[in-house]
Amino acid sequence: MRRREVDVILRLAVAAMVFGGLSAAGGCALMRQQATSHVAQGEAALAANNVEAAVAEFREAVRLDPTYVDAHTRLGQALRQSGDFHGAVEALKEAVRLDPKAFAPMFELGEVYRLLNKLTQAIRAYLVACELQPENFDAHVRLADCYYRAGELEQAAQAYEAALRLDPKNAQAWSNLGAVHYRQNQPYQAIAAYKRSLECDTRQPAVLVNLATVYLQQERWQTAHRTLLIAIDMDPNLSAAHERLGYCLWRQDAFEAAAEHYLRAIQLDPDNAAAHAGYGVVRMTQYLSNPEKVAYRDEAIESWHVSLEINPEQPKLRTLVEKYRPKQERPVLLLEE
Repeated sequence: MRRREVDVILRLAVAAMVFGGLSAAGGCALMRQQATSHVAQGEAALAANNVEAAVAEFREAVRLDPTYVDAHTRLGQALRQSGDFHGAVEALKEAVRLDPKAFAPMFELGEVYRLLNKLTQAIRAYLVACELQPENFDAHVRLADCYYRAGELEQAAQAYEAALRLDPKNAQAWSNLGAVHYRQNQPYQAIAAYKRSLECDTRQPAVLVNLATVYLQQERWQTAHRTLLIAIDMDPNLSAAHERLGYCLWRQDAFEAAAEHYLRAIQLDPDNAAAHAGYGVVRMTQYLSNPEKVAYRDEAIESWHVSLEINPEQPKLRTLVEKYRPKQERPVLLLEE
């Protein structure tokens, strides 16, 4: 073959390759453009609370461009919102596979695992999310929450502290740190954290109840009493505050006042097992000091039964029921032959 003919063939081949490459690139760009349009429509559907339509749009975006990380991420978010957590996991795992350094899909994957109560997987995802965005407050808080739920209290405290370095005035994070310290049996650290939370937001009756609970554990009855009165003044309908005040008054031998607050707690929340148990303790205490008041004993036993119906996992209360309930011999029925 002549050299000139070879040159012509090579030029034609190169031209074909270049043209083919440009066509492929143009096709990919067109697919991404169309996929982006479907993502936008999906976001509009989500804004209109039409989750089903949003899922369909995001699925179409993924079909058109399987390498589109944001489309997989948005699909995962929409599936999570629809309640399809397992589908959300698959979509988000694909987004993470496509771009392991993308924060959004990694964080969202942690969210779904947390909702599925798969705490080990959630912790792994949040740890990576924290590495990808060390300044992201939410990632540290979610990580701390999962550690707390998993019983890894030291790691939970460290994660909350990391979050609070980013946002020192976050009342919820301080309160949660207080709960961690309380479970660690570190009462003074718990008190300090609860007080910091109240400095950030003074109107938190539930945090006041938690603070008072630590005082009760330390047998600081008057301090706990004052704290609980402030909580009830803020929210008179907080059942937990009345239940804790009932216990505080019982420990101060103010039995009738204690009974009143226990009954108020039960009225506000009939499923408050601790209030039913506490009311029973008050009435049994009164009965034991005056055995003629049998009605108090009967009230106590019945309240304990109700508490156990609500929460059967109270072995000490079961022991009290067995100890103090009236023992009556059952009549023996003789059947004639």
